Amino acid sequence: MRVATYNAHRGRGPAGPFRPERILAVVAEIRPDVIALQEAQHYLRRGRPMLDAAMAAELGLMPLAPLERPEHQGWRGNLLLVRRDAAVLAGPTGLRLGGMEPRGALLAVLDLGQGPVRVIGTHLSLGEGRRRRQAAALLAAMESGPGRDLPTLLLGDLNEWRPGRGALAVLAPVFGEPPRAPTFPAFRPLASLDRILGHPRGLVEHVAVHDTPLARRASDHLPLTARVETALLRRAG
Repeated sequence: MRVATYNAHRGRGPAGPFRPERILAVVAEIRPDVIALQEAQHYLRRGRPMLDAAMAAELGLMPLAPLERPEHQGWRGNLLLVRRDAAVLAGPTGLRLGGMEPRGALLAVLDLGQGPVRVIGTHLSLGEGRRRRQAAALLAAMESGPGRDLPTLLLGDLNEWRPGRGALAVLAPVFGEPPRAPTFPAFRPLASLDRILGHPRGLVEHVAVHDTPLARRASDHLPLTARVETALLRRAG
């Protein structure tokens, strides 16, 4: 199973006009089973869908509207696109994580034919102290929310580039330390801001940056992809 995370920069490249169709063109290059998008909001009208749902459907993907706001395409800029044949077993539930720019996460339990898996897409704040609190809130949601005992994927822009610090230090006891994979800035990636984490250990394999000419133009971040060890999902199911 192929998963990905991608900060869409509200449909704008590193510089230039609002062109969200390029985001879906990059998603088409990746061909994910599940992708978490951040900053996936219309640049001028936050309540209006940023991505063309019909275009996503042509890619075999569907957006998961949050239960709290079914009329919205995402939650606080976070959006989950999943294969159209995926079974949604729970959620998606919007989580409020606070911050000066309100941050959040989407949590859903899915089955893509290999067994159930909990998926969390998120975007954390810029301040280290706030990121630590937000990471702790994500772990608390895992303990109390749906899919408590299931394998879990945490996908998103964690804004944390230093190994063993901030949010990564809080998440490490559950998810371990992720490999370095620079995704930002897109034109010359140096910082590993975007992460794909898995619990239990060994769930996430072959993490790689999706670096193509189109991806460098579509957003200020590059997407991050990974392969999921589906044997662990079948065992949990």
